[in-house]
Amino acid sequence: MSEKIVQTAGRESLGDFAPMFAHLNDDVLFGEVWNEEAISVKLKCIITVVSLMASGITDSSLTYHLENAKSHGVTKEEMAATITHVAMYVGWPKGWEVFRLAKDVWTEEETKQ
Repeated sequence: MSEKIVQTAGRESLGDFAPMFAHLNDDVLFGEVWNEEAISVKLKCIITVVSLMASGITDSSLTYHLENAKSHGVTKEEMAATITHVAMYVGWPKGWEVFRLAKDVWTEEETKQ
């Protein structure tokens, strides 16, 4: 098994206001679903980006999941091919928006080198 996924954002952001939602986010979604081993974390990262893209969600949560995908081994080429493929099904404007975010995430590495 790879490194265990641990998330505390739910409790940090909503723990006092919505403790059940925080529990479901941190313990069920990230603690159980993300750590289930039937598919790789890398594939889960790609699926998550595709799901957010299809839903039209291009806020900080998508940026987080793009960064997460990169940190779990998704290459710039794999992400570019994924976004291009998905844009054919969910809409060209969504593809443009996700490319804008993904380009920033994958360019950071090149800028640091």
